[in-house]
Amino acid sequence: MIATNENSCPNKELILRDPSASNLTLWSVNLALNRQEDTLSECRFTFKVSPELYQRVNTQGLFNLKPELHGPFAAGNFQAEADIEITAIVRPDLLPQLTNLATNPDEALTYLQNLSQEQPDNLLLSTESWFCSHVQQSIESATIGYCTFWSYVSPSIITQEANSNGQVSQAIIQFIKDWSDADMSKAEETISQSLEEMTKVFEQLADTGLAATEEAISEVFAEFNNAFTELADTANEALVQEATDEINLVTTSRQIFEEIVNFFTKDDWAFFKIKGEPTLRLAFQGKNGKWTCYAKAREQQQQFVFYSICPDNAPENKRLAVAEFLTRANSGMIIGNFEMDFEYGEIRYKTSIDVEGDRLSFALIKRLVYANVTMMDEYLPGIMSIIYGEAEAGEAIAKIET
Repeated sequence: MIATNENSCPNKELILRDPSASNLTLWSVNLALNRQEDTLSECRFTFKVSPELYQRVNTQGLFNLKPELHGPFAAGNFQAEADIEITAIVRPDLLPQLTNLATNPDEALTYLQNLSQEQPDNLLLSTESWFCSHVQQSIESATIGYCTFWSYVSPSIITQEANSNGQVSQAIIQFIKDWSDADMSKAEETISQSLEEMTKVFEQLADTGLAATEEAISEVFAEFNNAFTELADTANEALVQEATDEINLVTTSRQIFEEIVNFFTKDDWAFFKIKGEPTLRLAFQGKNGKWTCYAKAREQQQQFVFYSICPDNAPENKRLAVAEFLTRANSGMIIGNFEMDFEYGEIRYKTSIDVEGDRLSFALIKRLVYANVTMMDEYLPGIMSIIYGEAEAGEAIAKIET
């Protein structure tokens, strides 16, 4: 496959916006379009900022410049008297906008300039849509600066064959090795923090549609495993094992959530993914009412929890009576239990399972889910008779259980 690079002319003003909708005025140094044959595969924008503006970028983590993903500094620290150049890579899922409306780098930069006037809220102009790969400052004959994780693993390769041919794995290895070579005392902290931040970013990218399927993100985590296994040959074995264990935990947790999504998809439930959490919100219609459910993967504990939430909270003057009812209902329960938040009066039925060292299957999820909604549906009339009527707990339980 033939790769071509195209570069634009410098010294053009471009205004981008940070998450608070504040403007950042940047001066272009270069805009490069990389193509694989006739397909635009990457857009890199290099711009210069004052040391003061760099401090804002660095402190606020703009352009995904997370401190956990910084590489080691080369040739000292930045000086106060010279501009700093930043190179950032755009999110690959936004490339079609440039492909359709710009045939070369100059047209691409002009298009971005026009967008800043006509559509300032366009995602292409958001600092969160760009991933900083290099930061440098030229002082006389020296170049000071550092690379970030995104110079090793460009966001663009996550949607290409590199995700499965070892390129991601090798890039991660090199990133950690470079940190270890620079300061071995920070290697353990770097691995842990970098892994956590990588996980967050990849999951965010999956939510935006960057990766075509959940399977693509799982492959990335598999590459993490490969990377740290290879590091065992060159780094401290205990350190590598600790990092590998953490990766395995993240991978297992994601597998749990994938199984949850798979179950409710195949079982024909409508659901909503709660952003930033491994949790689904669902609705269930029983014989005696309709209520909200939550299916959650507890990541650190490697557990699956399913909740049915009673459609009405217990008022303060009925909470003791409801608590007695739930205690009587829980007596003899085998799978799951009722619980109530005494502060707010929320009532729910909970079923859960710990899958540490094992896997979550379709059959297990089905058993927990339907045992859960069956119990809520069965006892819901009794709960309502206490909340809205004058029934006593013992009387309401007897009516249900006989």
